[in-house]
Amino acid sequence: MTAPVFSTLGCRLNAYESEAMRELAEAAGLQGAVIVNTCAVTAEAVRKAKQEIRRLSREHPGAPVIVTGCAAQTEPETFAAMAEVTRVIGNHEKMQPEIWAGIAGPDFIGQTEKVQVDDIMAVRETAGHLIDGFGRHRAYVQVQNGCDHRCTFCIIPFGRGNSRSVPAGVVIDQIKRLVDKGFNEVVLTGVDLTSWGADLPATPRLGDLVMRILRLVPDLPRLRISSIDSIEADDNLMLAIATEPRLMPHLHLSLQAGDDMILKRMKRRHLRDDAIRFCEEARRLRPDIVFGADLIAGFPTETEAMFENSLKLVDDCGLTFLHVFPFSPRKGTPAARMPQVKGPQIKDRAARLRAKGDSALAQHLSGQLGQLHRILMEGPRLGRTEQFTEVDFQTDQAEGQIVTTRIGGHTAQRLIAA
Repeated sequence: MTAPVFSTLGCRLNAYESEAMRELAEAAGLQGAVIVNTCAVTAEAVRKAKQEIRRLSREHPGAPVIVTGCAAQTEPETFAAMAEVTRVIGNHEKMQPEIWAGIAGPDFIGQTEKVQVDDIMAVRETAGHLIDGFGRHRAYVQVQNGCDHRCTFCIIPFGRGNSRSVPAGVVIDQIKRLVDKGFNEVVLTGVDLTSWGADLPATPRLGDLVMRILRLVPDLPRLRISSIDSIEADDNLMLAIATEPRLMPHLHLSLQAGDDMILKRMKRRHLRDDAIRFCEEARRLRPDIVFGADLIAGFPTETEAMFENSLKLVDDCGLTFLHVFPFSPRKGTPAARMPQVKGPQIKDRAARLRAKGDSALAQHLSGQLGQLHRILMEGPRLGRTEQFTEVDFQTDQAEGQIVTTRIGGHTAQRLIAA
């Protein structure tokens, strides 16, 4: 028999959890199965999950197919109805050793319970799953899961449950372990990262966790934060941005739109000026900081003038890396019941936002010519700067090491080492 085949769709947290599942499956002795870890962020993500299940079933005839992840959690009946699918397990269940022991057991195929998806809202804790990271260069540590907010376009809280935090001591122990294994960069990840600590004793904030990590793990060269909600950035997080060179100068912001009316209809907690003010303050504290952002094109009721406000936000916030989502209605969300923008308009606006992002990235790349950068190597000839910009090398470097080089040129997407 062969080792299980994993396919991961969606976010970095899903990728992290797939690695944790791989270890659970191996510990249970599971062989010859296909596991698809799905995403539910858009209707297109669900369609791609079905497509992936059918493809893998064709490529691995006779192998049991286990479907999990956010789409499995929110639409278990959709996947249970597929002839290719053997079992559907929820987001909480996929992290339980006993579930994998049952799947690996001799009676698995004959079991009649095809769906094992419980109420994710009843889950109160998130365990710190100890994995060894991805590859040899960068490790991801899950510190939070779930979300207490209810943005009108988002199905993810129903896939992930309410916000739950991993205690700081567990996080620090895992980071120490990863540093001992030779990782030079650790990324803190979660669904709603800036809500970390709200459910813990004394309600610490994300900035408290960051400062504690940097103090208690002095041998960690680089700490990076994944996507944050800028309106929830606390004083200690801003202090860390200003004073801690080991905290990387790159933040990915969950902005979604640049028009106040659309932000209100999205049920976001910030307005346009809040986003601009945060970026200005962070840049004042750390002049070399670079911002990425999620932006949605064609949200229901969005007029051309409203869209122009999102387009202008790229310049007003000084954004560099854009992650553009054409709006896709998710069944069960309030936004799906709002007056929809026509498909061709959504496609056009998404294309214009992406073009604006390409222009912003080109401006950033050209500004790095001649600059010295410390680059974490992700492969023999590819690395990333502290600002998370990709860099191509002409000669092989040691993967996982941090090398210092001057920038000699750039392509449309990457810098080129001199």
